[in-house]
Amino acid sequence: MTAVLGKDLVGLEHLSPEQIRLILDTAEPFKEVSERPIKKVPALRGKTIVNLFFEASTRTRISFEFAEKRLSADTVNVAASGSSVQKGETLVDTAKNLEAMRIDMVVIRHPSSGAAQFLGDRIRSNVVNAGDGQHEHPTQALLDLLTIRDRHGKIAGLKVCLVGDILHSRVARSNIWGLLKLGAEVGVCGPDTLMPRGIEQLGVCRSSDSSGRRASSPSCTPDP
Repeated sequence: MTAVLGKDLVGLEHLSPEQIRLILDTAEPFKEVSERPIKKVPALRGKTIVNLFFEASTRTRISFEFAEKRLSADTVNVAASGSSVQKGETLVDTAKNLEAMRIDMVVIRHPSSGAAQFLGDRIRSNVVNAGDGQHEHPTQALLDLLTIRDRHGKIAGLKVCLVGDILHSRVARSNIWGLLKLGAEVGVCGPDTLMPRGIEQLGVCRSSDSSGRRASSPSCTPDP
């Protein structure tokens, strides 16, 4: 699996459609685990995962911790507040000190775009991006893709519109990459001040109102 997907999951931009489908297909049977009386499987037994969060988080951190424990991994939570980071220790210093304790994976959330890739290039352990700056949030997007596929039975050919603050949303970026790679037609809608410049170059169509009727691309025009 690692050979097929690579060492780290830092974003969906550089994953192939086949790799994304493999992740979704692998995740599908694990949904049933949460419905069991005993919510545990041995998939990650013997693995140690560090949740390294440099941003305040409740839902994302708890979601990762629940998933890790239900897959039987040993977990350690490290927050920037109260850690050696406050004394000037760098991101790489922190990770290498943890890696010296023979960990297997780091789940990182960081306010700087590119932090997950930066870390992944410098440590041997697997790195999973739980959100880095305004770059990507791949695991949230993968969950969205799985939900859409479960609801509609497919993603290819669907028309999906992302509405709101696209400029600052790392989830929106990951969703755009994932949806496009799996064959959906993607539109974005929001005020000009909350739209990245040149977003159409990603292959999406843009509308400036919630009805989608002032589209900048013919493919974004609503069906009659």
